[in-house]
Amino acid sequence: MRTPLPKFQLFLVMLIQVAEPITGLVIYPFINQFIRDTGVTKGDDRKVGYYAGIIESAFFFTEALTVFQWGWLSDRIGRKPVLLLGPLGLMCAMFKFGYSTSFWPLVWSRCLQGAFNGNIGVSKTVVIELTDETNVGDAVAMIPLMWSFGSTIAPFMGGILSNPAKRWPESFGKFSLFTDHPYFLPCFAAGCIALLAFVVTFLGLKETHPTVLARESSRNPKAKQFVYDSEGNVNGSTETLLGQNNPVVYGSTDSTRCPSIVSDYAIIGELDAIPQEPPDPNTPTLLSALKSRTLQLTIVNFAFLAFSEMCFSALMPLMYSTSIEYGGLGLNPYEIGVIMGIWGFLNVFVQMTVLGSVIRRFGASRVYQFSYSAFFIVFLTFPFSAYMARRQGGMGAGVYASIFIQLTFQFFIPMGFGSIHVVIAETTPKPVLGSINGIAQMVGSMMRTIAPTFASSLFSMSLEERLPLGRNFVYGVILVLVAGGIACSLTLPERMNRLSSAS
Repeated sequence: MRTPLPKFQLFLVMLIQVAEPITGLVIYPFINQFIRDTGVTKGDDRKVGYYAGIIESAFFFTEALTVFQWGWLSDRIGRKPVLLLGPLGLMCAMFKFGYSTSFWPLVWSRCLQGAFNGNIGVSKTVVIELTDETNVGDAVAMIPLMWSFGSTIAPFMGGILSNPAKRWPESFGKFSLFTDHPYFLPCFAAGCIALLAFVVTFLGLKETHPTVLARESSRNPKAKQFVYDSEGNVNGSTETLLGQNNPVVYGSTDSTRCPSIVSDYAIIGELDAIPQEPPDPNTPTLLSALKSRTLQLTIVNFAFLAFSEMCFSALMPLMYSTSIEYGGLGLNPYEIGVIMGIWGFLNVFVQMTVLGSVIRRFGASRVYQFSYSAFFIVFLTFPFSAYMARRQGGMGAGVYASIFIQLTFQFFIPMGFGSIHVVIAETTPKPVLGSINGIAQMVGSMMRTIAPTFASSLFSMSLEERLPLGRNFVYGVILVLVAGGIACSLTLPERMNRLSSAS
């Protein structure tokens, strides 16, 4: 029997989750044109990839530098205060990015975005702590769903809201702000979404760290303790009669058996206070957890997934916006935003309807293996699309068919993220789950730091046609790396259940 999900609390966490792809991807439809407008390329279209890679990598570079620290801090002061800092900082960084007019301020603003987004791993920890072994698949399935949802909204915002003074001259054209800063509006909109996430979660999010809850309760044992149900609504209250000299541990289940402090009726401040046991010397440490070969392989697979996904995210708008003469499709920011947005809406539907049940039926490892393998077709369609565009002299039926095939296989990629998060949760001892999620996120951020510069620079180098395979060199290199990632995915065990083994 599956435990009902704490829907309201998960909604608040997912609202923070969705701020990452929106603030991170809103620039993708227009960033290449933005770089051209700064004049840093001096009119050479072949250099755009180099500078685009720097801006795209800056976000994940600073995220990688801060993500473990955010996870470590959340293990000590609690999840909620760490989570709240992120969207507030993202709002300020997005406003600055949209107001910039030269290249290096764009880079600094992007670095700030990454630093404040470093707490994203903490939200994944909260998702695990809000669930148990019966419903973790459904909850974790929402993580890639939020990425899909955010990556749907962001391209539409970036493509449609960019350059509003030219698109709607009767209204926005009257304001010098939008004529002097044509990309401020989409950045402003993304920043407002981050602000909304901050306000709503500040008002409604509950702390989930068991140690922090126990510490707060021991300081004020006569305070009323609230119970909230799967909707996140307060059902009632009670008072603990234990004094200050009898500290308590709060949790409806033994924390070594279940990763959840919230189930159908989750208790913040236990109804039945249990005397606190002395620290268990056998409690796993961070170092001992990292010695697990299974966990090591899981993190390596997550690195492959993050790297490949970011290579695609960097190459797609770059290749789509590059002129047909140089091996692209010659699309403008609006067209790129519409294509990415339509794919995103369809992707959200797929994630909502099938991911949770697929993980339960086939297991997280198998789902990941299948999902990652889709990258091979995704990257293979790039050179085919370029070939068809040159042959047809523009966006003909063959190009659209190639894009359709590419985005169809791209549907499976978010399943890889959902399933790998489940594998990480199953292979990690609960006392260090926050730190391990922080490390995994840090590794992913490092890969996302390297990937845009790597892919974009290879793309620009390939345009010089001095390398093997000519303009297709970038795709050949990435396909070799994807093949290595497919082989690595086969090292994951078929099924794991940390919760059962721990009990």
